[in-house]
Amino acid sequence: MAMAVSRVVQEGGQLVVEAGTGTGKTYAYLVPVLLSGQRALVSTATKALQDQLFSRDIPRLVQALGLPIRVALLKGRSNYLCLHRMGQARHSPESVQPGAQQALAKIELWSQSTRTGDMAELTGLDERSGLWPWVTSTRDNCLGSSCPSYRACHVNLARKEAMAADVVVINHHLFFADMAVRESGVAELLPTVRVTVFDEAHQLNEIGVNFLGQQLSTVQLHELCRDVLAAGLQLARGLVDWPLICSSLEKATRDLRLAAGQHRGSVRLRWIGAHPEGLEPEAWSLALQALSQALMNVQQGLDMVTELAPDFQRLADRTRELLERAALFADLPNPEGVRWAEVSSSLTLVESPLDISQAFEALTRTPTPPVDTAGVHPSAECELDPLDDALEAGQDPSAETEAPSAAAQRAWIFTSATLGDEPSLRWFTEPCGLSSAQVLQVGSPFDYAQQAALYVPTHLPRPGDPGHAQQVAELVLAAVQILGGRTLVLTTTLNAMRQIGEHLQTHGDAAKNIEVLVQGQSPKRRLMERFRQGGGSGDAQGLGGCVLVASASFWEGFDVPGDALQLVIIDKLPFPPPGDPLFEARSQRITQQGRSAFADHSLPEAAVALKQGAGRLIRSETDRGILVVCDKRLVGMSYGRRLVKGLPPMRRLEDHESFLEALHQLTTDATHARS
Repeated sequence: MAMAVSRVVQEGGQLVVEAGTGTGKTYAYLVPVLLSGQRALVSTATKALQDQLFSRDIPRLVQALGLPIRVALLKGRSNYLCLHRMGQARHSPESVQPGAQQALAKIELWSQSTRTGDMAELTGLDERSGLWPWVTSTRDNCLGSSCPSYRACHVNLARKEAMAADVVVINHHLFFADMAVRESGVAELLPTVRVTVFDEAHQLNEIGVNFLGQQLSTVQLHELCRDVLAAGLQLARGLVDWPLICSSLEKATRDLRLAAGQHRGSVRLRWIGAHPEGLEPEAWSLALQALSQALMNVQQGLDMVTELAPDFQRLADRTRELLERAALFADLPNPEGVRWAEVSSSLTLVESPLDISQAFEALTRTPTPPVDTAGVHPSAECELDPLDDALEAGQDPSAETEAPSAAAQRAWIFTSATLGDEPSLRWFTEPCGLSSAQVLQVGSPFDYAQQAALYVPTHLPRPGDPGHAQQVAELVLAAVQILGGRTLVLTTTLNAMRQIGEHLQTHGDAAKNIEVLVQGQSPKRRLMERFRQGGGSGDAQGLGGCVLVASASFWEGFDVPGDALQLVIIDKLPFPPPGDPLFEARSQRITQQGRSAFADHSLPEAAVALKQGAGRLIRSETDRGILVVCDKRLVGMSYGRRLVKGLPPMRRLEDHESFLEALHQLTTDATHARS
């Protein structure tokens, strides 16, 4: 893998690498990139992985290789303290809430010593805190160069460091956010680089379609109301009836949400004609019209005071953008994309492309501007203001530079442990527009036949049976009592997660000293930390073992090496949910192309998700464990062979007795290891 990365870095082009767990893929791409002397952008899926690259992996290599390399970390602007909004926060409605003044005082004290302004440095203030949006900015409410704190802005300082760095570490969300705003002419500047690496690349398509489409949400509308009211009362009290126009917009926003109907949990509604399915067309149309009128009233109020402060001009721009989106969703959908309504306690209207292929294909074929002999972009030391001005005017600051030579073409590297279930990795390359990319698969060095076993309990009812979740819960309960915890249960639905979690918490044996953790009952980070601490009943810290029942985000990115996790149970095959508008639109397109929507879309999606879930089990060369898939279709249906082939080559446990024996053996081995 390192040799393949080195070649594409030198020659340019696209490389897609699926590298199994334990291959050391992070070092395999970092070493040749760092040694190349080229400026590089490294993007990963989450902020946690981003921090790991910046704080651990890259510094270790830089030190070991003895390279004079400057590395920068760049996050989205909402991760940085906004000095201007912090100054306004004491006048906000949230400032009167219990504990708000004390928290603000802590933020203000920290602001005097922080160098980066990264909110991750500030302990005790969670991203979910209502105070967080009052001391950070978004692309919507940032005042840009008009801000009185522009020169001291932490976002701008982070960008300057990134412009002067040799390696910049970002995340996929920031990458696509930058793509979206570049197309609209707004300056969200990321460095121009020669080499771009996407780690955890399997998430690119889903993240990308969310940013490259259009959205209108009740959250955006409520935030606009809040910001207009706060700015109006502070900077232009009495000039406009701010409470009236904001309360009118609040009411229109609530009425739009009510027009979407009542639903249990979160649902996606397909778009039928000019409205979401199942809704009364006239009521929906009237609600959208009322929203547009309320936004126009806010616009008129802001137009009266835009000269008084830059805050009002930015608010007017936000209002205009939301008006345009309201008009978009009042019209018929774009036939080249897909539109839906996401309904929960809030409402989000979405129109997106079916994939990122067109946007990404154009991007990966764009040459980079030439670099100087030190490998640093010529504009690295300049002020950001001229670049911001050019981008705001819709110009490309590098447009007049000469085209690079063939040797200077960009290198694009995409890697993950799961990129498909066939050698061509078409599941990944096709929606990402990478049909001409070089493809490489690197197997895991782990001895799965010795380290892991696969068990499919065929005595359980079919997944569609109403009693399936109950039967899975009973199997889990019997297993964790033998194993002393050390179990991760992954479900494909929140309903199954709740049923299984409630059964275990109700019927679990407290005498076994096993704690049942359920996603949603505590913050994700706390659940992960507690699970990692429990190495089984009677561990060295006196902590009992854990069973964690989870869905969604725990299927990937959850790393528990050692004997704290030795059993992964998956409730059923993770096929895409039927009725999802994006899934249905993609399936329809495949069918129109004369292909099979099941074989070319549903099955690969399930194979990748199953592979991700199974990947939680074996994380090191000394790990031992069992994977249980509680879905008899894996062995009873012809397509099951394709799914099994996509899993690591584990040995098979043919019956329940063999499964119980294997559990007892794991318990015995773990006891000997601790003694």
